[in-house]
Amino acid sequence: MNYRHAYHTGNIGDVLKHVVLARLIVYFQRKDKAFRILDTHAGIGEYDLASEETRKTGEWQQGVGKVLRTECPAEVAELLRPWLSVVETLNPDGGLTRYPGSPMVARNLLRKTDRMTLTELHPADFETLSALFAGDFQVKTIHLDGWMALGSFLPPKEKRGIVLIDPAFEATDEFERMTNAVIKGWKKWSGGTFALWYPVKDIRAIGRMHDAFADAGVRDVLKLELNVGKSGPDTRMLGSAMTLINPPFTLADEMRKVLPWLCDTLHQGPGAGWRVDQLIGD
Repeated sequence: MNYRHAYHTGNIGDVLKHVVLARLIVYFQRKDKAFRILDTHAGIGEYDLASEETRKTGEWQQGVGKVLRTECPAEVAELLRPWLSVVETLNPDGGLTRYPGSPMVARNLLRKTDRMTLTELHPADFETLSALFAGDFQVKTIHLDGWMALGSFLPPKEKRGIVLIDPAFEATDEFERMTNAVIKGWKKWSGGTFALWYPVKDIRAIGRMHDAFADAGVRDVLKLELNVGKSGPDTRMLGSAMTLINPPFTLADEMRKVLPWLCDTLHQGPGAGWRVDQLIGD
């Protein structure tokens, strides 16, 4: 897929991923006890929408741009508020010139007691990421392959937390690598919440991943899917999904309210739709 994130920032996939991430953080903060977020493929943290890479595709205009231009029902607005509050923080003069990556979405929502570990393998991207969070005692940045991070940093000392996994999908075996790494990480920390983002293009690979989770004994697996049109292996990405292990019990119902509105707002053609599926019970 060649998903270098600077080219796709703020797109339909980011909308789904960041809405869900913000809802996870809100849920974890229901308890006073601190938690940690591990972001395995962190990127550079935040993005300039006027950069050459972003202007080349302009995908944000069909994603976060549409969301901001469209009025939504009060109930949906409340669920989107944590994510959109971060977008507003990065654009204090109004408009939309900068967009937060997952690290910046999370960082703006953390309490003083919460912590975050960010790993990034790309040398230039890691340098940018590290500079962004330099001196921030709540954030640790590490130059490391995200798949190795799942074997190295779990469980966190806080014993509560979220693992966000958003690989580049540049390698042809990315689903297999993600499957094996997640199963390994889950075996080390079966009580953690794992949130996996991926494009909806290779349906067979997605099915094999879920079958492998079931065979490994993974329990409580939820899938969220948002398609703005019909995409396939040879088309541009028009849909993405998230698989969550140990999701908050509130998340499925929240997404049944948010996803229909997002689908209507972001749709680009035939094949648009959304799903909330409990794949494996708890």
